[in-house]
Amino acid sequence: MIKRKRLYKILSCVSILFILYSLAKNYIIDPGAEAFLSHKTGLKHALDLPVWLNVMYVHVAFACLAMASGLLNFSARIFEKSRKLHRINGYVYIASVLLVVVTSGYMAPYATGGKITSMGFNVINMIWPIITITALVQIKKKRMVRHRNWMIRSYAFCFTNMLIHLVAFLFGQAFGFDYADSYTVGVYGALALLLIIPEVMIRTILKSREELIYK
Repeated sequence: MIKRKRLYKILSCVSILFILYSLAKNYIIDPGAEAFLSHKTGLKHALDLPVWLNVMYVHVAFACLAMASGLLNFSARIFEKSRKLHRINGYVYIASVLLVVVTSGYMAPYATGGKITSMGFNVINMIWPIITITALVQIKKKRMVRHRNWMIRSYAFCFTNMLIHLVAFLFGQAFGFDYADSYTVGVYGALALLLIIPEVMIRTILKSREELIYK
């Protein structure tokens, strides 16, 4: 139990810091996404900048909302005090995920690295909602532990952008890849980690099949 409480605290710190960073970076520091767009070359589709930026703003906003609502629903206090709030917040999470996926689908053809990177994002955009809806189906069937496990798998995808940039940075520094190649590796590397890390957690730290565990 101590490990789980510590894990939740770490998760909370990382999530809150990343939410604050994302909001500051995309709405205050670089609202025109000039630094990110400077790396996009050889686009096969003409980029309508005003539309792309508006879609990006929506994407970032709901990505942050998904991360925040998902984090709250892993809290035992909220679950114990109000099952209704937990349920409503769960639907907020699902709606946020779907909006993140839709906006990501729009931006995928303009992804840094070209078609192969776009394909990686499209795979993520298919897997995430499937996992999330599976979590919903499990709770409708009163399968509490299975619901928790699928929510862990789903919530991991809230960290997609963080992992992409982390993997891209590591490959750029370690192997001298240029930004576009590093970003492409980052997308596929992040996808692998998003599938592996939750499974490791479920089978080790959260391996109990009988106990309803949140915090």
